[in-house]
Amino acid sequence: MPVKSEIRTLAIDDGPLSDRVVLIGTIFRGADWLDCVLRSEIARDGMDATEKMVGLTKESKHYDQLRLILLDGVTYAGFNVVDIVALNEQTKLPVIVVMRSPPNLEEIKEALVNLDRQEERWKVIQKAGEIFDVSTSYGSIFIQLCGIDLPTAREIVHLTTTHSRIPEPLRVAHLIASGIATTSKV
Repeated sequence: MPVKSEIRTLAIDDGPLSDRVVLIGTIFRGADWLDCVLRSEIARDGMDATEKMVGLTKESKHYDQLRLILLDGVTYAGFNVVDIVALNEQTKLPVIVVMRSPPNLEEIKEALVNLDRQEERWKVIQKAGEIFDVSTSYGSIFIQLCGIDLPTAREIVHLTTTHSRIPEPLRVAHLIASGIATTSKV
């Protein structure tokens, strides 16, 4: 996939935990232009994250221009796990999962014991695949991939990482999700 400087990406992050957790998507061109903000909700520790993300993506007026989805990990709203393979297949878009540090899979597996459908959740987490260390000018991050090769993913991460080690579209999605959740209680 050729990477243009203004590649249009959708980055998705969640807000603080509550019964219904806000899901925010930001559509960026490269790292400089915010074109759109999308909003949905998912259940705390539910099983609807993948479905809601597919809907958020495909219902966007920018869907035909999107080239990539960026996620902040594969667990949202507690342990509402995103199936990145299904997300890739249903949206026809590559997925890059970004993490500040590699997950402790043993701790995650132990925490899943407290939830229903623990084996299903564990399989989805494992299906996300290999974790790669990527250096940015602000430090290392860790990524998982679906529908995209590692050199192209690294290029996109470098292109969109401008103010911290987290790609700008994800950083902004996080700020908005945190702000909406905080201000909606005022």
